[in-house]
Amino acid sequence: MPDKQLRRLKTLLQEAETNLAAARELLASVLNDDGAVVAPANITTEPLEGKVIEGIFDGQVMVGPDDRNYPVPSNYASKSKLVEGDVLKLTITPEGNFLYKQIDPVARRNAIGILKMRDGLYYADVDGKDYRVLLASVTFFKLKVGERVAVIVPADNPDASWAAVEMSL
Repeated sequence: MPDKQLRRLKTLLQEAETNLAAARELLASVLNDDGAVVAPANITTEPLEGKVIEGIFDGQVMVGPDDRNYPVPSNYASKSKLVEGDVLKLTITPEGNFLYKQIDPVARRNAIGILKMRDGLYYADVDGKDYRVLLASVTFFKLKVGERVAVIVPADNPDASWAAVEMSL
């Protein structure tokens, strides 16, 4: 097989693996630990145009004061290095756009971990504790399983289950 075809095949396989991981992450976000679909009542459907809502970032979504989940774009969370517990302000424009702003970051701690994948989800193993990391961060930094990664975790929350990826090492 010529080198050009081999390189193309390798690229296609990497893209397929990334798409499969994204599908698994999306599936995991809508299923609870028992495999049942998360109650859609927890996702807001009421008209919210022109509203400003403050909430807590849980690693994937913003949880509002009404205990409803508001979707935070994973690219924004990844690029902004949002950490579980950060306070966000969501402004919903009259056009229906969701604009997020971090208004009160939690205390942070930098750590080094090893990237792992389990059940199609990515984790950073930091001193034996697994923290979930966003697929958007994995793809943005072109991370590979087994690679060392610099992550940011909440300093004062030993029960945190999410980390923000700072960079590949």
